[in-house]
Amino acid sequence: MHISNFKEELRKVKAFVFDVDGVLSRTVMPLHPSGEPMRTVNIKDGYALQLASKKEYPIGIITGGSTPAVRQRFENLGVKDIYMGSSHKKEDFQKFLDKHGLDPDNVLYMGDDLPDYEIMQMVGFPTAPADAVAEIKQAARYISWLNGGEGCVRDVIEQVLRLHNKWMDGDAFHW
Repeated sequence: MHISNFKEELRKVKAFVFDVDGVLSRTVMPLHPSGEPMRTVNIKDGYALQLASKKEYPIGIITGGSTPAVRQRFENLGVKDIYMGSSHKKEDFQKFLDKHGLDPDNVLYMGDDLPDYEIMQMVGFPTAPADAVAEIKQAARYISWLNGGEGCVRDVIEQVLRLHNKWMDGDAFHW
C-alpha cells in the first residue's frame, strides 16, 4: 500500500490497546518458583506509554495473564484500563470501547498470537511486533521492525504522537 495512505490511517488513531506477553514483555521467560513467568519489559515502551497517557490517549492492556506485578507496572505508567485474566479478549475490548465511547476504527491494537486475532479484525489499525506468529502478521496493517518486549510499543506510539505533534513538547522531557 502507498506510504501516504499508511500515515493517513495512522493519523486517525485516538486510542491504543496492547497485549502483554509477546508485545510488552519478552516471550522467552524463566518461571518464578511460584510458577509465574518472569517477564522482562522495555523501559522505552514504558516511557512511551506514560507519555501517551499524559496526552490523554485512552490506553488499554488486555492480557490472559493475571500476575499482580503486571497490573502494578502499567498502573504506575498511568494506564487505567487493564483487563487481566482475559480468556475472551474481544469482550474486554468491547468494554474498553464502550467505556471511552470509541469507534474501533480509531484504535491501534498490537498483538502477537492467535488470541489477539479477533481484536485485530475489529480495529482500524492492527499492528504486530516483528516476532509475531504468521497469522497475526497477515492480519496486521503494520509490523514493527522490533520484537515483542524490545521496543515495538514505543515504535507505534511514537509514530502516532509524532503525527499528532505531541511527541517533542514540554511533556516529553520528564516522567
